[in-house]
Amino acid sequence: MKLVMLTGMSGAGKSTALKMMEDVGYYCVDNLPIPLIEKFVELLETSTDELQKFALGVDIRSGNAFSELHKVLDRLDEHGKAPQILFLDAEDQVLVKRYKETRRNHPLSGGERVESGITQERKKLDFLRQRADYIIDTSRLLTRELRAEIEKIFVKQQDYKSLFITILSFGFKYGIPSDSDLVFDVRFLPNPYYIESLRPKSGNDKEVQDYVLQFQESHEFLDKLNDMVNFLIPKYITEGKNQLVISIGCTGGKHRSVTLANELYKSLSANKEYGIKIEHRDIEKDALRK
Repeated sequence: MKLVMLTGMSGAGKSTALKMMEDVGYYCVDNLPIPLIEKFVELLETSTDELQKFALGVDIRSGNAFSELHKVLDRLDEHGKAPQILFLDAEDQVLVKRYKETRRNHPLSGGERVESGITQERKKLDFLRQRADYIIDTSRLLTRELRAEIEKIFVKQQDYKSLFITILSFGFKYGIPSDSDLVFDVRFLPNPYYIESLRPKSGNDKEVQDYVLQFQESHEFLDKLNDMVNFLIPKYITEGKNQLVISIGCTGGKHRSVTLANELYKSLSANKEYGIKIEHRDIEKDALRK
């Protein structure tokens, strides 16, 4: 029997994830009262049903009984019956934005601001986050990317390091991405913008890539960047970091930064210890301004 407890911050996508667990063959129960969890586990063990995979959704909606959950988990752990814990998280500003978009009230905010409820919830859930086997930060994940992460853990049984990397190209004239962890400026390279035939193209086009990568400085930069990032990633994983945003910028975010972001993505994507995706934030903005 395999039992997973799915929990985390309200607004981080637990309901969506629970449906995904159901899609990959788990029998799912949401918001089971805390005092019934141990009895539920006992029933599963004695059941003759052919179902062998179960997911249990638990969150702050359990009210005052939630404070007893750590004792329940301790007792299950003592008897070798503790579930694996999948904790979904998201940055505070992302959670606030999601609540405002859906016009829902946070379960702990009462008549106060959403931020107050989020702060209270983080404190109450800290012990679960500390016990979690897997932590997925959904702040920048699309639904399909969340599904891919869940399948990686619970279908493909891949070793999961709980780090998701975003390689992000951008244009400095549109501002540095506020969620960047590492920012690199590649405006020292010759600009394809001043080559008339290359101006309408982007770093996704071979002609621009060939132009940018013909310079020795481009390869030296990529070599040094790869060395540094590959040094840092294991440190971030050990630290417990869940999201890493590596931003590469040029003037308009269309040529140089896109080319080098693509190269870094290709280099890092071969590693299976973390999830990775690439975004080109400003690649179309010049065209929209005209």
